[in-house]
Amino acid sequence: MAKFVVTPASERQRAAWQSRVELPEVERVRPGLWSIPVPIPVNPLRYVLVYALEVPDGVVLIDAGWNTDEAYQALVDGLAVAGFAPSDVKAVLVTHIHPDHYGLAGRVREATGAWIGLHEADARLLHDRYDESAIDALVERERRLLERAGVPEQTLDELAGASMIIRHMVTMAKPDRLIEDGEPLDLPGWDLRALWTPGHSPGHLCFVSPSRRLLFSGDHVLAKITPMVAVHPQSGPNPLADYLDSLAAVRKWDVDEVLPAHEYRFLELAERVDHVMAHHEERLTEIETVVRAAGDGVTCWDIATRLTWSRPWETIPAFMRRAANGETLAHLVWLEARARVRRVAGDRDLWLPI
Repeated sequence: MAKFVVTPASERQRAAWQSRVELPEVERVRPGLWSIPVPIPVNPLRYVLVYALEVPDGVVLIDAGWNTDEAYQALVDGLAVAGFAPSDVKAVLVTHIHPDHYGLAGRVREATGAWIGLHEADARLLHDRYDESAIDALVERERRLLERAGVPEQTLDELAGASMIIRHMVTMAKPDRLIEDGEPLDLPGWDLRALWTPGHSPGHLCFVSPSRRLLFSGDHVLAKITPMVAVHPQSGPNPLADYLDSLAAVRKWDVDEVLPAHEYRFLELAERVDHVMAHHEERLTEIETVVRAAGDGVTCWDIATRLTWSRPWETIPAFMRRAANGETLAHLVWLEARARVRRVAGDRDLWLPI
């Protein structure tokens, strides 16, 4: 696939990302809009970009960060650079419920009285994902999914519980408001509209400002990497189909700048969307080729071990192997829905060519 490189909207922000060490600085993106980097502990993404939108009586945040003292202090310090205190935060618009976006929302509400907004499809996942009484059941569902995917018995328990170590980085907080697709947000001075973009998460939201020609893209469209789109116990039945449809939907918006939650801001929305869609088509073809070469049936896990990743399979840590398996399964489900591969269900599902 031909390489496409987006034009950064901030050279300093891109330089900070490429350094792999520095955090970007707090930036005044344009009048009334600030970008605040909030660190993510022990994670290659390193930070989430929280956006602060000025309103007459304070600021509204898009996303919040992880629930750590370091992250909270970085958010407070970033607000101070913009001229605001935590008490000035009026709302947190959460793009989705992953810990680096939703984790601090509850703490911010406790400190400020701000309301939290979330899409219903993610809101209904909160109990099973973050309530202590439901965790064991969710882990067991994950274990069964991994078992059917063909994960070796000796690694099943490790992979099924791999995400439990980051649960403490979320303050469980039910939303005060459910945000619907296409809903205009009542933010004085902003014509912000919500766009439901499922795929990376069932309730992922982007926010567009038509007059300012800005798209706040969360994890939906990033400058360099592609978001994880995987089958897991809380995903939709065909998350890749959802994601590709959502990409096509946001591509229609004519904006000057994309403001993602990671990496750096960039200019070319349509071209970046086209490149991401081409990447997934290439991956679908690669997976179909592996299935055909196996001939008499192959598990999802075995397919994943034979694909091209950013590093050798044996060097990928457990959590990332689980993600790779889920992404592979999402592509297989997409191919199955279009009758390009078929599944023989069993204790370990097998995938065969049509």
